[in-house]
Amino acid sequence: MQTLKELTQTFGLSVVRGDFLLLEGKLYVTHSGLLRIAQRRKCSGIKTVILDRLSDPQLGRWVFRATVYKSPRSRGFVGYGDADPSNVSSLVHGAEMRVAETRAVNRALRKAYGIGLCSVEELGALPRRPEFPPEKQDRSPSSQVTCSGNGHPRLRDQLCLLIRKHQLDAALVKLYAAEFCGTTALRDASREKVESFITHLADWAARDRDALLCKLNSYTQPQEVSA
Repeated sequence: MQTLKELTQTFGLSVVRGDFLLLEGKLYVTHSGLLRIAQRRKCSGIKTVILDRLSDPQLGRWVFRATVYKSPRSRGFVGYGDADPSNVSSLVHGAEMRVAETRAVNRALRKAYGIGLCSVEELGALPRRPEFPPEKQDRSPSSQVTCSGNGHPRLRDQLCLLIRKHQLDAALVKLYAAEFCGTTALRDASREKVESFITHLADWAARDRDALLCKLNSYTQPQEVSA
């Protein structure tokens, strides 16, 4: 909390705007938050270059070097970023080149402005929750959503990531998912239906989060909640 307070006061970042994310008790800065810092500090420019020697397009492996110039006379702050199918979420498979560039820019921005927090885009995947015996599992609505996905851990992690990244209400997402998949409960949906819902949710959250929140809030009405 002290770190969050200091960064908020120093750089004018906001949790509400999604400049920070709290995952598994650890605080991460986001790409949008870093860009806001650069804008407020009147960053002179950002240059990115693909490192051909280290990249392999056929394997989907990309390595970038990014240089951030804080002022026209700045010598630049350099950061490197890499991405391949093994260290990115399955949600962005096929976009490894863009992920690598974003990671490089994030590292360069963090160096330039003295941000000690890792950025969420640099994570290969969400930290996994420790496994507990069935009788000790959390039975709260939030836990049921993050552990859903028709029993497939990868789908569960994807849904968990979306909920946390976009700060959505887990219980409402569960209700929406069940309706979208045409089932009474999300656990009864097929893998294909769950995958389709995750893709739909990710696209809507990125395109118009406010509209998505309105949709989710509609499930707070008793007459719209399935028994």
